Amino acid sequence: MPSPAPEIRVRSYQPGDSEAFRTLNEQWILKYFTLEEPDRLVLNHPEEHILRPGGAVVMAFAGEIPVGTCALIAEGDGVFELAKMAVDETRQGQGIGRKLLEYTLAEARKMGARRVVLGSNSQLAPAIHLYESVGFKHVQPEHPSPYARANVFMELNF
Repeated sequence: MPSPAPEIRVRSYQPGDSEAFRTLNEQWILKYFTLEEPDRLVLNHPEEHILRPGGAVVMAFAGEIPVGTCALIAEGDGVFELAKMAVDETRQGQGIGRKLLEYTLAEARKMGARRVVLGSNSQLAPAIHLYESVGFKHVQPEHPSPYARANVFMELNF
């Protein structure tokens, strides 16, 4: 009888998580798109570009193996961008994305968010469906996205 899969544990970013954060995101970006300069900045320096300006990074683990991540980038005035959400390709379809998203949105509420925005791509239908399932609504972007791939824009108001 096979041993049960390890339980998925979600927690806030800790020192030492930067490589997993970068690797998990590079995997999905390179599968569908190309790495852009804003990706490189954020993925190579999450402390500088996400955490210090008032954002957060969340990590999901199966045992000790990192299997997912998500970030909140502070935009000011109670607005955060949900960004860099990734689940290891071999672990997709197991509810990890939903756990990450729910944990990240709970963190946004604790951080005083009044609105969470995101940019995605129409090729990522499962992700868009997940966002819709927790209440995100499609909107027109308030400002141009720094990512050429972004063609779907959503927001969730608290």
